[in-house]
Amino acid sequence: MLKSLTPRVGAANKGDNNESEPVASDDHSSQVGHLQQARDAKRQIGVVSATFLVVNRVIGTGIFATPGSILALSGSVGLSLFMWLAGAIIALAGTAVYLEFGTAIPQNGGEKNYLEYVYKKPKFLVTGLYTGYVVLLGWASGNSVIFGEYILHAAQIEVDRWNQRGIGIACITAAFLIHGTALKWGIRLQNLLGGIKVIIILIIVITGWVALAGHLKLPEDRRPHNFTNAFEGTTGSAYGVVTALYNVIWSFVGFSNANYSLSETRNPVRTLKIAAPLAIGTISVLYMLVNVAYFAAVPKEEILEARRLVAASLFRNVFGGTAERALSVFVALSAFGNVLSVIFSQGRLVQELGREGILPFSRVWASNRPFNAPLAGLFEHWVVSVIIMLAPPPGDAYDFILNLISYPLAIVNAFVSAGLIYLYLNRKSWNWNPPISATLPVVIFFFLSNVYLVVAPFVPPEDGQNIYKSLPYWIHCVVGFGIIFAGGVYWLVWAVILPKVGKYELVRETILDDIDGWERTVFTRRPRKDGAIGTLQ
Repeated sequence: MLKSLTPRVGAANKGDNNESEPVASDDHSSQVGHLQQARDAKRQIGVVSATFLVVNRVIGTGIFATPGSILALSGSVGLSLFMWLAGAIIALAGTAVYLEFGTAIPQNGGEKNYLEYVYKKPKFLVTGLYTGYVVLLGWASGNSVIFGEYILHAAQIEVDRWNQRGIGIACITAAFLIHGTALKWGIRLQNLLGGIKVIIILIIVITGWVALAGHLKLPEDRRPHNFTNAFEGTTGSAYGVVTALYNVIWSFVGFSNANYSLSETRNPVRTLKIAAPLAIGTISVLYMLVNVAYFAAVPKEEILEARRLVAASLFRNVFGGTAERALSVFVALSAFGNVLSVIFSQGRLVQELGREGILPFSRVWASNRPFNAPLAGLFEHWVVSVIIMLAPPPGDAYDFILNLISYPLAIVNAFVSAGLIYLYLNRKSWNWNPPISATLPVVIFFFLSNVYLVVAPFVPPEDGQNIYKSLPYWIHCVVGFGIIFAGGVYWLVWAVILPKVGKYELVRETILDDIDGWERTVFTRRPRKDGAIGTLQ
């Protein structure tokens, strides 16, 4: 049973450590106590789990699979390291932006909540655009593909188009079934794999120190000297620099991951304040050390040749072939942990769209039945990810998926940060006083960084710099805008055409579920008054 609420406005902006408590029209103490107990029972995510939600989402395969592409695009070891440093700074700025929004609006949904809070006109347009962004992007597909590649490498089986993708589909299917049928065990497995990831990273860092000490299984004439003339070969290509930066950004995607499940988080403001900066700060330092390890143990030419298997080359050069295969298994486990984390969050975003009545057959998408998990939302993301894994031609699958995910994300982040700038400039009228402030210079930097990432990929690459083998260089930009445009078409049908034809208007209401105690917003249809023109007024 659902009840309409009169919300207590502005509580989150005053720095409360918990979600704002609604006041029900029939405020009976025993019922309130029951709802509070139900709500508290849903809060299973603490500081450790929130930290690993970020760690598992960020540390996927990017740090293992992209350094070769970043080196090829930047042209030199020195610029490559600067790309990683720039990516870390952008990620930290993004963490600050999402930390401010998350502590001000501590609810499930992430950037959807923040965009809807700021961009209110045309009415519900942001909701429609974001729906296309969530439903049509297969975030888990990239790391599923790399899972297949590293598993095959460990088994010493030649990688081709279908065996790699077949294992990738098995990977994402396992993640879907685990989170769809055993929520608690899925979270525990995420935490375990998050710990394994950190251990793998630390082993790679230590291996780099071993290499710097001269302990390499390479003849003297093949040993790397990557830190001598580190900037030799640096490219000045705008396409090369921005595409390299996209690879780095892909490796940091996930700094906002804890924001998607704040309704399921204990003491969400305090937890987010600790978990997000701790995770991203630690990962940034480790990423820089891992890149130093790669360049200490693997010659530049070998990195360019190995591309996505550079981590395996590191272990082969220091410890031999057996260690190389063992590391490949651990990298595959890291990829699996990332897939678990991604589908966990994306399934909940689809569920939120269902709960709000935005998607067709919303009750199906909103349901937690039969396993107390968003099985339908997880399944939707599984379907889209499998399609995206199978669609690109051989050789371009991973790079296309990487850029297709990163490009729309840059558009979303540009609007999120622009919205926060607007709130800063109108702080009094919006009563914007969250527990944490990212500060205006940080928000402006994050905004300009994402504007650059949106505009620069349209600059044609120089000869030989197109990252794709058979696709045009601009394909991910066009498809990315197409996905957002599809959300605009859906808004036009859902929020404009159908209300006019049906003579109703869409109204967003805040409701409380008597069963699980969750507060949420829903869209309802209300008969339109004479002279009204629907959602555009």
